[in-house]
Amino acid sequence: MMQAEPVDRLLRAALVSDEEFTALLNHILKAELRVGVRELSERSGIAQSTLYKVLNGQRSPTLSTLRQILNAVRSFSRSPEEAFIGLIAARYVLESIQERMVVIDGQQFRVREYPVHTFEDTIVAAVRAEREGAIAIVCAPIASSTIEQVIRIPVTTIVPRDSVQRAIEAAARKAWM
Repeated sequence: MMQAEPVDRLLRAALVSDEEFTALLNHILKAELRVGVRELSERSGIAQSTLYKVLNGQRSPTLSTLRQILNAVRSFSRSPEEAFIGLIAARYVLESIQERMVVIDGQQFRVREYPVHTFEDTIVAAVRAEREGAIAIVCAPIASSTIEQVIRIPVTTIVPRDSVQRAIEAAARKAWM
């Protein structure tokens, strides 16, 4: 029989009791993922002191803390082949992208595109990308600060320095013609 994903098992354990959740979380971190409190803290954004209290049964996790833990466990348990970076942009920008795979420090990542037309589409796409397992989001600077407040994965902005300069030059030419 195939064992359920760590996040599914943790959710079931959390519904049973704090003790069952804590015991299973400790087991998953140590035996299955081989992740320490420091790494869990960095990935989840939860203070190490809070995690120690949760892991030792001294504190029940709040709903937001539980979400952060589950998202971090999901990211640790994802295989490298499943890892992807969500690229949120207008369709014409996405069509100009050449690479659909990137290699960073020897690790290969897919780039999954999320075409958008409005600011609201951008927020929805970011939430969708995170739920689908994106390890990070790349988007326009105008949306990045809002998206960072909504999701818990890293957000990076597209900074098209060269194309901005070309656009300014083209605008100046058009204005004087």
